[in-house]
Parts: sequence; structure tokens; C-alpha cells
Amino acid sequence: MEFPTLSYLNEHGELSPDCTYAIPDDLLLKGYKTMVLTRLVDERMINLQRQGAISFAMSSLGEEACSVASAAALQLEDWIYPQYREDGAIFWRGFSVVQYVHHMFSDSKDLTLGRQMPNHFGSRALNVVTVSSPIATQIPHAAGCAYAMKLQGEKAVSICYFGEGATSEGDFHTGLNFAAVRKVPAIFFCRNNGYAISTPCERQFASKGIAPKGEGYGVPAFRIDGNDYFAIHETVSKARQRAIEGGGPTLIEAMTYRMGAHSTSDDPSQYRTTEETEIWRAKDPIMRLRRYLEHKSLWDATQDKAWHEKVTAEIQQAVEEAKQTPKPEKHSLIENVYFAVPPNLEEQLHEAEKSPHA
Repeated sequence: MEFPTLSYLNEHGELSPDCTYAIPDDLLLKGYKTMVLTRLVDERMINLQRQGAISFAMSSLGEEACSVASAAALQLEDWIYPQYREDGAIFWRGFSVVQYVHHMFSDSKDLTLGRQMPNHFGSRALNVVTVSSPIATQIPHAAGCAYAMKLQGEKAVSICYFGEGATSEGDFHTGLNFAAVRKVPAIFFCRNNGYAISTPCERQFASKGIAPKGEGYGVPAFRIDGNDYFAIHETVSKARQRAIEGGGPTLIEAMTYRMGAHSTSDDPSQYRTTEETEIWRAKDPIMRLRRYLEHKSLWDATQDKAWHEKVTAEIQQAVEEAKQTPKPEKHSLIENVYFAVPPNLEEQLHEAEKSPHA
């Protein structure tokens, strides 16, 4: 089963004449700025982890278009179920740098009060469900959310992000089958970046990519260039329209590449070559869109330098604030889990507070 890869914007920032899909200039500029912001935040968080200031960090280096362009094609009432490389999506929706940095520091201003690992962001106000550590668990959750919206007659969709490695989990098959049978308004967005940590695609599955798996469940599937802002935006926009019109779910396989490590606990030099990474560096989604904007006289080097400096200063200010922010109160460990805190948890907390290590 062959699936052609939809691609409009090449590495030189040139848009194919086959592309009849238009994105307003202001939204393209916002998309570019959000991708740059995402990359600069990711880079700083990795540096902070190496310095011991935070415990963990992950980067979406090379995959920023997947989250930002897809989020840009949605509406605020749509629900986002991210994996952990979708910080670009929450930034698009208005999550601030300082909010994100507080989360990464797990301090008292973190929305989750340090109950989640870093990079496990979320925002109820922005309809972004908190990241879950176990791989693929968000897939059936997104299907269930979409089914609930269908039953309630809401004109909205859920979008679920995951890597190709997640399709090896049972949750993927359960979620897609449920969504297909119930014809729920869901978009399943797979970032096929080549590796499930250190395991390459050819050692994960024998199918020709992920798209055929959607067809196997009766879910329309599309393969797109995951570094092409236009191809992503168009495909997600059409999938959303189809979903709210009652057409059911869509599976999107975005072909991209993780240019950095899987996380700060990973060393990619142990399982892939520098030459392979350099091939994909030339396909950088940020540079691709920047060149397009420059060709259209919508952006230039002076504006780019100013934006980098502005974002860098904003990140630095957020980091300084987070370093001065205390950790959450210990009592928060047992709150917001039960309607009323059970006596045994109160007792355990008091015992822990007596400990010399508390």
C-alpha cells in the first residue's frame, strides 16, 4: 500500500505551484515566531538541565512545524492531547514563556504544582490536556473526548499527537478502532521522526510507515512532509472540517526527524550517524518557512535578530523568576486527588514532615 508524501514548501522556501491553499500573512508570521520561540525555549531548558537547575528536559528540535502548524489549523474549543514534543502547540494557544519555565522548575507557580515531570505541560484554560508519561495512553483518551463531544453535539474536535513508536502500543489500536467504529471527530497526528528513542522504524514494524495502519481500521490516512508548514496546516484543516461535518476520524503521518536527543537521558550518537542528522538539518522547518517569508518580503534579517533577542531576554527573565520561586507546599502532595483527604494520607504527610530529609 503506497502513500505519497504531500509536500508544497521546499528547502529553499519555494512554494509549489500545485499549492492552492492560502494561509494569511499574519498567521504565517505568528507561526514562524512561535517555532523560533519553541526552539529557543527548548535549547535553554536543555542547558538548565545540564547545569542541574532542572531535573529533565526534552526538545522538539526539527519537529516544530508539526505542533505549531497543526495547532494553527485548529480552533480554541478543540481539545489537544499532546505527547511531549508539542510545546509549540501550547505556545501557539497563548501559554507564556514564564508559565512554561515555572512548570519546568516544578515550583509553586507551576500549574501542576510539581506533580508532573518537566515537559509534561498542560492547561485547562487552553484545552490542552496534561502530558502523560506512559506512551500512547493519550490516544484512547482523545478518542473518548471526541465521542463525548459528538454525543453532546459540540462542533469541535480532539487532536492527539504521538510518535511512530506509540503505534506499537495496544492503546493505538484500541483508540483508532473505537474512533472508527463510533465515527468520532478526532485527528490522530503521528510524528514519524524515525526513532522510538534508539529503535529505528524498520525494527518496529514491517508495514510501509504508519498511514496503512489507519486504512486497516477504516480511518482515512494521509502522509505529509512534517517539515512543511503549508502541507501540515492544510491537511489538519481539512481533517477538522471533515470531522465536524460528521465524517469521522483522520490519521495523519507527518514525516519528520528528531535532530536532537530523545531526551536529556539519551545519547543519539550511539545509534545514528552525524551524516544522517546533517541530511535532515538541511530540511529544517524553521529555515524553510523563514526563506519563504523573506521571498515574500514579510521578514528580514533585522527582524529575525530582534525577535531572537526579545525571546532570549524573555526566557532569561522567566528563568530568574523561577529560580527565586519556592517549591510547592508539602501539603499539596495529598491535595486534589480525593474530595476529602483520607486520614491515612494526612498521617503519612505528618510522618514525612518529621523526617530529617523532609
